Amino acid sequence: MTTTGLGLPTSDIDLFSDEVLADPYPYYRRLQDMGPLVELPQYGVVALARYAQVTDALTDWETFSSADGVGLNDILNQAFQGTIIASDPPYHDQLRAVLAERLAPRSLRTLRADITERADRHVEDLVARGSFDAVTELARAVPVAIVLDLLGFPAEGRDRLLEWAEGFGNVNGPANERMQGSLPVVEELFGWLTTTCTRERMVPGGFATTIHEAAERGDIPEEAVVPLMSSYALPAMETTISAIGSAVQLFMENPDQWEAVRADHSLIPGAFNEVLRMESPVQVFTRVTHRPYSAEGVSIPENVRVVVLYGAANRDERRYPDPDRFDVRRENVDHVAFGLGTHSCPGQGLTRLEAHAVLEALARRVDRWEPAGEPRRRIMNITRALDSLPVVVH
Repeated sequence: MTTTGLGLPTSDIDLFSDEVLADPYPYYRRLQDMGPLVELPQYGVVALARYAQVTDALTDWETFSSADGVGLNDILNQAFQGTIIASDPPYHDQLRAVLAERLAPRSLRTLRADITERADRHVEDLVARGSFDAVTELARAVPVAIVLDLLGFPAEGRDRLLEWAEGFGNVNGPANERMQGSLPVVEELFGWLTTTCTRERMVPGGFATTIHEAAERGDIPEEAVVPLMSSYALPAMETTISAIGSAVQLFMENPDQWEAVRADHSLIPGAFNEVLRMESPVQVFTRVTHRPYSAEGVSIPENVRVVVLYGAANRDERRYPDPDRFDVRRENVDHVAFGLGTHSCPGQGLTRLEAHAVLEALARRVDRWEPAGEPRRRIMNITRALDSLPVVVH
């Protein structure tokens, strides 16, 4: 692919170093200030860090294709070829249609009462204790239980799914140590999906059964079943876990915003959008240009891999005034944390349903938050999430 000699500003920022991954936002700002298109020679890619260019890449699949993979290493890009995240229409639409009805708003509404009850019961138990870890005991506990039941996977191996999902945050990055270390985890997942999650072992009525039935009808090829199950199992959990953990941390750091939400629960949907804008669970994916692209007087030809920086776009001061300020009343429905257009996250409605239920349950019971220890962040190539967040509630 074309990666050099493009006449663009060039940066030596290593987006996947521990230092940058721990706090990427100052580095994103530097890339934004350099221009709409910035070469990163270390990885042979062009970075899109401004909101305008990121939205172009996410909404124009004919220019910015996913069919060549969305990661930064050839191993995963080849392995995931033809999956829902690494395909373009019309095949992408064929895969996405399998669970479209199950994830439509009218279908999700039927789940609301059960999810609300589960979240409320779990939060009540945690708050009664007075202190807990908002990641390990809250953010991971609620979504994992809900998603596993919805997917309808067999009991054998379910306990490993969270570990496998966490590997997803590394394998689509560059071929660094984190990526290499996560490869065996993902291989285990695909082995389990292939050998254990067969049609006859699925829990009737689950999403996985719907996928198998689509293959039986000929709606999708049989070889698409396992990749499609993985596409819904992994991101569905990791995204929600990341967002709930970030929400607690942001509210703890901004008690006035928590007080506003406690006083008016109708702010919760907008508040959750602000969490997603501030701490996008998926920070980066890539695309490959299939035709030339120009922005603000500079351009790139076809066959260039671009790094689409979701986390940078959501804090672009060109779009959001004072972008590093957490404001639950901000106009933020246009954030890109869930993507846009053809490749927007198909499970975002479920994530919102779960997160809103958790935040509403907390808002009814928690007056204020206090740290009970140092938060610990998990350093991952693609996703941004906490590993531990000890809290005291009053």
